[in-house]
Amino acid sequence: MKKEIHPTEYRQVIFKDFSCDHAFMSRSCTPTKETITWTDGKEYPLIKLEISSASHPFFTGKMKFVDTAGRIDKFNKKFAKFGKKKPAAPAEEAPADEAPKDAE
Repeated sequence: MKKEIHPTEYRQVIFKDFSCDHAFMSRSCTPTKETITWTDGKEYPLIKLEISSASHPFFTGKMKFVDTAGRIDKFNKKFAKFGKKKPAAPAEEAPADEAPKDAE
C-alpha cells in the first residue's frame, strides 16, 4: 500500500438511521459537527443516515412504494416538445390535365 495517503484520524462514531430510528457505533474518519450521547453515557460524533441495513428493503424484506408513474409523466411533459415532428410541407397537387379522369 502507498504510504501517507490513508487517513489516520479514525475514532468511534455513531451512525443513526433517522428513517427507522436505528443507531450503531463504528469507527470512522468522516468529519461531522454534531454529537450524540450513546448508551454508555459518553458523547460521540453523529453521522446521520437516510437508509441503513435496518431500513433497506433488501435487508428488511419490506418494499416501499416508489412513485414511478409521476416521474414518467413529468419526463413526458418535459420532453414532449422534442418528440413532435414538424408538419411536412403540403404536397404539390398534380396539374389538372394530368389528374386521373373519372370513368363514365
